[in-house]
Amino acid sequence: MRAPRRPAWTATLTWKAAVFIAVMCCALAALLGVLVHVSVAGQTVNDSREKALARLTQVSGLYEAGEPLPRFAGVDPPGLPAPLRALAARGERGTMVAEHEGRPTMWAAGPADGPTRVPADRPGAGPAGGRALAVRLDYTQSAETIDALDRSILGSSLLAIGATLLVGAFAVTRVTRRLHLTAQVARRISAGDLDARVDDPRTKDPTRPQDEVATVSGALDTMASSLQRKLQSEQRFTADVAHELRTPLTGLSAAAELLPEGRPSELVRDRVRAMRGLTEDLLEISRLDARTETVDLAVHELGPLAERVVRASGTDTEVRVLRDATVETDRRRVERVLGNLVANAHKHGAPPVVVTVDGPVVSVRDHGPGYPAYLLESGPQRFRTESGGKGHGLGLTIAVGQAEVIGAELVFAAGPDGGAEARLRLPEYVRFDVSEPEAEE
Repeated sequence: MRAPRRPAWTATLTWKAAVFIAVMCCALAALLGVLVHVSVAGQTVNDSREKALARLTQVSGLYEAGEPLPRFAGVDPPGLPAPLRALAARGERGTMVAEHEGRPTMWAAGPADGPTRVPADRPGAGPAGGRALAVRLDYTQSAETIDALDRSILGSSLLAIGATLLVGAFAVTRVTRRLHLTAQVARRISAGDLDARVDDPRTKDPTRPQDEVATVSGALDTMASSLQRKLQSEQRFTADVAHELRTPLTGLSAAAELLPEGRPSELVRDRVRAMRGLTEDLLEISRLDARTETVDLAVHELGPLAERVVRASGTDTEVRVLRDATVETDRRRVERVLGNLVANAHKHGAPPVVVTVDGPVVSVRDHGPGYPAYLLESGPQRFRTESGGKGHGLGLTIAVGQAEVIGAELVFAAGPDGGAEARLRLPEYVRFDVSEPEAEE
């Protein structure tokens, strides 16, 4: 049988710190309370014992002088505790706290008759008569003092624990709030926001002492800055290479058109077109990486839009419109995404290739070997394809970037019965029909 799952908040640092502080405070309060109780109770009992023994000494003088005993004294009085009576019978004096008539009482007792001593190693050592002369002292006030002390210790301990918990929770919350901020910045960086920083003030002043959270925050900011510089350097390199290649490729394309017709000329023109396409893809990726793209939103019917993309591709692709929808998006970018998905399905998959429109979702399905495992796990990666595959991995990378620009969701998955399937979910346009009320005649 599985144990019940604990709530998520029990795993937080604040909860663990609160439990630790509460346990330590309770242990410390219990230790101090026991020490104070034992010390005060022992002193109170000793004071009462000394008073009782002093009275017993006075009463013994009166008893030996034959004078009447006071009302709080007597020989073998009723209510005298049996252990104290036995102690007096052995010829010794002692005290004991016990209940008498419903009230706590301090008893002191000793032998009433003078003891006839015998050697201690012989049987029968002890007093001859065995009667006990006892006095009693009201112990109510002392017992109430000890009870009041115990209540004060308990109340002050609870108050101290509560105050310590509040102060501790405040201190721990300040730390956890900074940790949550650091985690949020880390998630923003992982999502692509390379400008995100923690900017902990403790890391900016070198003369100010830094705690562990400030150290982690500073390390995260340093890592983000280094990562940003490297990515920007790569983006500039990609853009510069693409720009520098455009001019010679334009001249090369013009020169290829002047070649005489023949198989060698067709091969040259084909390679030049491939190089120009690769250059344009690199330029587009550099613009997407720079996050400077603007969106031209308009309302479009998704079914006709998908059919237009298939016609422009010039491929044998089936279009199925199960449920048409109206979407508000950038038509050019949607056509770019769907065109790349259809081209990838024909290039790396196998027929039949089917484009299905079901509401705001467009799926492109082929019946080939399916997407590679790395793509399903972490998405497309530029210049990475399966061994032996053709292409540079830029088409799907561009599709993902353009989908992100228009706020769409692009998911790559395996088909139900094999093959590859890409699903593009677009923001659906919602019409608000405002009808004017008919005028009454």
